[in-house]
Amino acid sequence: MMVDDLGIGDVGCYGNDTIRTPNIDRLASEGVKLTQHLAAAPLCTPSRAAFMTGRYPLRSGMGSFGRVQVLLFLGGSGGLPPSETTFAKRLQQQGYTTGLVGKWHLGVNCEHRGDHCHHPNQHGFSYFYGLPFTLFNDCAPGEGSDVLADFQHTLRSLSMMLGVCVRVFGLFEVSLWLLVALFFLAFLATTVWYVPFKLLPTWNCIIMRNQDVIEQPMTVETMPQRLLGEAQNFIKRNVDHPFLLLFSLAHIHTPLFKTPAFAGKSRHGRYGDNLEEVDWMIGKITETVDSLGLANNTLMYFTSDHGGHLEDADPLIGQKGGWNSIYKGGKAMGGWEGGIRVPGIFRWPGRLAAGRVVDEPTSLMDLYPTLKYLAEDTQADRQLDGYNLMPLLEGRTERSEHEFMFHYCGIYLNAVRWHPPGSDSIFKAHFFTPNFSPPGAGGCYDTKVCMCHGEHVTHHDPPLLYDLFHDPSESRPLTADTEPRYAEILEQTAKAVERHRDTLTDIQTVQNQLTWEKILWRPWLQPCCGTFPLCSCKEDTTLI
Repeated sequence: MMVDDLGIGDVGCYGNDTIRTPNIDRLASEGVKLTQHLAAAPLCTPSRAAFMTGRYPLRSGMGSFGRVQVLLFLGGSGGLPPSETTFAKRLQQQGYTTGLVGKWHLGVNCEHRGDHCHHPNQHGFSYFYGLPFTLFNDCAPGEGSDVLADFQHTLRSLSMMLGVCVRVFGLFEVSLWLLVALFFLAFLATTVWYVPFKLLPTWNCIIMRNQDVIEQPMTVETMPQRLLGEAQNFIKRNVDHPFLLLFSLAHIHTPLFKTPAFAGKSRHGRYGDNLEEVDWMIGKITETVDSLGLANNTLMYFTSDHGGHLEDADPLIGQKGGWNSIYKGGKAMGGWEGGIRVPGIFRWPGRLAAGRVVDEPTSLMDLYPTLKYLAEDTQADRQLDGYNLMPLLEGRTERSEHEFMFHYCGIYLNAVRWHPPGSDSIFKAHFFTPNFSPPGAGGCYDTKVCMCHGEHVTHHDPPLLYDLFHDPSESRPLTADTEPRYAEILEQTAKAVERHRDTLTDIQTVQNQLTWEKILWRPWLQPCCGTFPLCSCKEDTTLI
């Protein structure tokens, strides 16, 4: 069960005493809670690619070079490459029925509409129902736009300026060909702006069942109930078979839902209402598993794809992004802890001791090798960056296999974490950090999201160094005067980086999936119900 954009400080069992999350807290009290559970990236697309494959996102071409760090259009050609292997595909090969209900955000088509090369069905999920893209503000009227807003403004202004030129020149004796040329330039600029951007709810806000578009644009208001119902029905259908379900919630990404049963019930406005709805949904899934007698042979896992979005706020409804507790930074802020440290809870009555807490470094990438181990999959695999968690979860070992972990911002190595053998310390060295704006702020409020390149970052030589065991909020950089092992730490992390880079020699042959060429909208790749461009349909919910 993966929540979208959930901050680690939003959940009761991780220290929040003002938002009610009794069902998530119950999972932790009946299972194992990980306190240092880390996403491989602080944004949706790369984090989910790493989660699915057990590998750092740049290994699959899912790390960005520049401004655009996630997929922006369903009609783009970027996505999780068909050559990649997901944990769903491994379990499918072991006889599991596999399903994904909810958000995907790892692409759909490559060369033409309907090739579905990036689709969940091609990546090991026997059944898919949900959002092939993501929930974002363009899906809800009045919430503004998330996609290249400044670029949209420039195109709109250019269209208006050219239109004015045509009218003004029409009052004078100028060449007819000049007027025609200006008219077509104005028409072209308007088309380039209007068709991809103003029709985004039609292009991106859709629901698919397997490879069929069943709603376009989608009705946001009923999304939570439909996703929950589909997840429950998948479990019920497969009660007598080995199954894997990834319930990938549309919450708690903006736009926030306005479900009447939860509206105004929390102490934290609409964001709190949404989080308490998430908790209720997790409770219903747990209830379904337990009522079917599956609890003792079902591993349940709860997490988030990355930290909360600090810069997302509204003067009318308040904070719309999550709280990352004492940790610095948040979504899209590279290796700062607040953007990558997420909840991690495993429940398996009879197999995992209730109430166990693991403080060791672990990763979302660990799910892949853990599921392989549980499914008794011993087939050879590619270079993996995750480790089987069962020894840690069961208490057979006290130390994580992650002595070093590497934190990326796009394709750029942002920070390295070192957990020295025989030590409680967790050292983290930042090679660069995002430039917060305005100066003195705790995030990139001017741009709404931090970036990883050029003038948007500050490089550090020597690296900024912290001991997370003693300074989890990364507020007191270590120096040679304050840390006796300072030189050794920098030497060991540098050697670890070299060894890590030696494992990346094959990425030169991997095509990057987040280039402008791959990301921008192409009509011939756009999923559509009906005849393109007249794409429109509504799901028949009477059959659900």
